[in-house]
Amino acid sequence: MPPKARVLSTEELSQVEALASVLTSEQIADYFGVGRTTFYDIMERQPEVSERYKKGRAKAIGSVAKGLLQKAQGGDNAAMMFYLKTQAGWRETQVI
Repeated sequence: MPPKARVLSTEELSQVEALASVLTSEQIADYFGVGRTTFYDIMERQPEVSERYKKGRAKAIGSVAKGLLQKAQGGDNAAMMFYLKTQAGWRETQVI
């Protein structure tokens, strides 16, 4: 008889969202004591796991982006250059 498929509880769903802001999916799998492919299987079986993972990642990215934008608007040259290169398509060229 095959083992029963792992299902994450409501509490574990909240943990996925919180952990996704700082850990990779592989690290989250380790946290729950399952392999990476098992965690991906769980995300397929339980779409809410995948949604929570994406939401946690998006929150972290949004927070960092907000901080970067504040630094750029505050006159931090490195932040301004990074922002313009990644968001406005600016690039440095060297003419030979």
